[in-house]
Amino acid sequence: MKTLGIFLLSAALLSALETPGSRENPTARSKVLELAGAFANDGYKIRDGYWSGVLEPGKPQILAVNLFAGNAYWFSAAALAPARKLSVTLFDEKGRPLEGELFQDGSTAAAGLLPDASGRYLVRLELVEGDKADFCLVYSYK
Repeated sequence: MKTLGIFLLSAALLSALETPGSRENPTARSKVLELAGAFANDGYKIRDGYWSGVLEPGKPQILAVNLFAGNAYWFSAAALAPARKLSVTLFDEKGRPLEGELFQDGSTAAAGLLPDASGRYLVRLELVEGDKADFCLVYSYK
């Protein structure tokens, strides 16, 4: 098992509105909003914010989040070329991997969870195949 002591994602929390022109020139954010939209069809609400930055091989990004028992969550991520494959993995506050639903399709990935207890959880986003690339991560809940 890889160590979670890599580093905490410290990107700024910003508005999740799609930028003009993103359909002609896709961004990581517009790509992840497409993926998260599939969960919206199942009643999930996309959180008004996103995390973005650059992913590098061998340097996963870790995000600490507070989740509440009784809510269901999906953490969705997308990266641009030259990224070829991403993974999203969820952990409890002690760094133990959690079982949940997983989705992976090339440079998009998602992990779903219905937490048993409220508290702090960790989301690891990792570039599995490809080279340094821009990424964006959003989460949905219901």
